[in-house]
Amino acid sequence: MTASTVRLTMAQACVRYLCAQYTEIDGERVPLFAGVFGIFGHGNVTCFAEALERVQDQLPTWRGQNEQSMALAAIAFAKAKKRRQIMIATTSVGPGATNMVTAAGVAHANRLPVLLISGDTYVNRLPDPVLQQVEHFGDPSKTVNDSFKAVSRYWDRIVHPAQIIQSLPQAIATMLDPADCGPAFIGLPQDTQERAYDYPVEFFEEKTWTIPRPRPSVDQVTAAVEVLKTAKKPLIISGGGVRYSGAEEAVAAFAKRRGIPMAETIAGKGAVCHDDPAYVGPMGIEGTEAARQLSESADVVLAIGTRMQDFTTGSWTTFPKDATFINVNAARFDSLKHRAVPLVGDALESIIEIDAALGDWAAPAERMAQAQAWYKDWNDLLDEGQAPTNAEIPSYAQVIGIVNKMAKPEDVMVTAAGGLPGETIKNWRCKSPHSFDCEFGYSCMGYEVAGGWGHAMALEGTPGTPIVMVGDGSYMMMNSDIHSSVIAGHKMIVVVCDNGGFGVINRLQTGMGGAGFNNLLKDSRVVNPANVRHVDFAKHAEAMGAEARHVESLADLEDALAWAQTTDRTTVISIESDAYTWTPGGADWYVGVPEVSPRESVNEARKGQEEFRKRQRIGV
Repeated sequence: MTASTVRLTMAQACVRYLCAQYTEIDGERVPLFAGVFGIFGHGNVTCFAEALERVQDQLPTWRGQNEQSMALAAIAFAKAKKRRQIMIATTSVGPGATNMVTAAGVAHANRLPVLLISGDTYVNRLPDPVLQQVEHFGDPSKTVNDSFKAVSRYWDRIVHPAQIIQSLPQAIATMLDPADCGPAFIGLPQDTQERAYDYPVEFFEEKTWTIPRPRPSVDQVTAAVEVLKTAKKPLIISGGGVRYSGAEEAVAAFAKRRGIPMAETIAGKGAVCHDDPAYVGPMGIEGTEAARQLSESADVVLAIGTRMQDFTTGSWTTFPKDATFINVNAARFDSLKHRAVPLVGDALESIIEIDAALGDWAAPAERMAQAQAWYKDWNDLLDEGQAPTNAEIPSYAQVIGIVNKMAKPEDVMVTAAGGLPGETIKNWRCKSPHSFDCEFGYSCMGYEVAGGWGHAMALEGTPGTPIVMVGDGSYMMMNSDIHSSVIAGHKMIVVVCDNGGFGVINRLQTGMGGAGFNNLLKDSRVVNPANVRHVDFAKHAEAMGAEARHVESLADLEDALAWAQTTDRTTVISIESDAYTWTPGGADWYVGVPEVSPRESVNEARKGQEEFRKRQRIGV
């Protein structure tokens, strides 16, 4: 070592560099990387873990139970921190790495930062084939880590120790870029990890990163404003980018001042509270009837920070074909969708500039009056659906109504996949901003409990608690981070809604004319029907160290939720819920239905799809 260099292994240098990176959150300088989720094994235990152990007080390592779920927890943490602070997930080679590919897909689809670091096989190939290596006969340079290329914004394999000097800053810049945000993957071959190298000391100097706020082109602002001034029936669609930009207050104030009704996407839900004066609820297939009626009558749509997924657009059927879109997005790719007037820039900066250029323009007053009347009708419908009945088994809406009632304003509702996204998106009334997380960009079963753990970490030191709502199907798929949260001391409340299988997919299957098949447990192939029974989720959770209760009624659920707020650890409550009762409303969906079938109900569904598709707006 000289005065200008320090000799470290590549793994040690990687960890030391990550520890020197900082960010600012609400004016406070904090580590950019808040911690590491790790499962150690062949490929990351002898070198990378050795480096992590030395800095565990500065960069804490948390042991997960499954590589996919710990990366999902990291994604939820980034979402809770509004992409300003990042977690790392590290795995061994082979199956440890590929277990994490699904989580990378979640981060990529949702434009969320997470740093994924996996062990890799030997660059020198001397011991090949090694344990857990998948050999590619025609391309020996390929390993299973190449599978991350399809689901990463940044991908690299470090085959020489010096490469991290260029690679790590580029990975961080990608994760913090609003236009290119997503997961970064770094593969660390075992023989590269162990090699020592004389690194320049400047590489380890502390750096504070800031997230750029690109301002829109003046010409694009002018074009957008000219279109908006022609609007008689405008509509705002507020997406996840509004939340990540910190533009929620500015957009809400803009909507109120300009008299434009504001709907939200699934990722955008929670930017404002349920009773905001311009708010009309979520947009699209799982949206409110008020939002649907407004979109079907809109002449100009101002879409801010959204990638316009089919669940937002009703597969592009819920807008007039001649409606004009103004797409405000940090990503050029999203701004150009569906012949939109593009406005490439940060959501907050863009809405400020649009507002300044509009002068005294406002939408006709009757537009907002109509929106508020439709939104009142929608809330009346929710009240009716959440009201107690004499039904033996409560509906999702009734269960959600009780959970929502008992949640503190600071609590965060977490869900994903299955029937609960649609039901919570419609029925959950946000009491405070950023109190709702539904992972529906990738619709990943298993995100729920893992995501709750990530939110619990992010909420540490605050009055809030994650309230996870999960169906029995997702719970059975991935639940082990209940144990992780107990041993780590990160409390969440988990409400398991047991409807006897994959209820919402059964709804889609039968709704498109098919027979109930292999979705509900009662319709699945079994040796002995007597063995098909409800799982005792409370006992299962207790076995993992959680507090738990099973409840039979809505009144018991309310009591159990009050108790759950007083416990000192993760608490699980299970309740049976109806698999056939769903909250009405929302747009239609483009789905594949057989063109011919011996089943007449399928043929009828096909006719319905053909009529529905005639309403589609075709993008270019």
